Amino acid sequence: MTQYDERVEYQRDLLAAEEWAKTIKSVHAHSLNSMWYDTRPQDTEDGKTVMDTQYFSGLIKRETHDGHTLYFGEELKGEELVYEFRRNV
Repeated sequence: MTQYDERVEYQRDLLAAEEWAKTIKSVHAHSLNSMWYDTRPQDTEDGKTVMDTQYFSGLIKRETHDGHTLYFGEELKGEELVYEFRRNV
């Protein structure tokens, strides 16, 4: 039975990592156009503000001053997600 221990542990970590990935890592309300992930500087020109919510999955959700929602980054999945989960938890 011990030949499956590694698979069981990986599956357990994958399920936990998928829940962890949905949680918020940080929230940043700002009017900066120099964020490392920002490909839309027009969202903050002329003093307009945005709120960026970063998740442990790697996604960043931006809510603009006029109510639009945009996403930046790539969502981690599978082995990459489990690696980050194990590294950070």
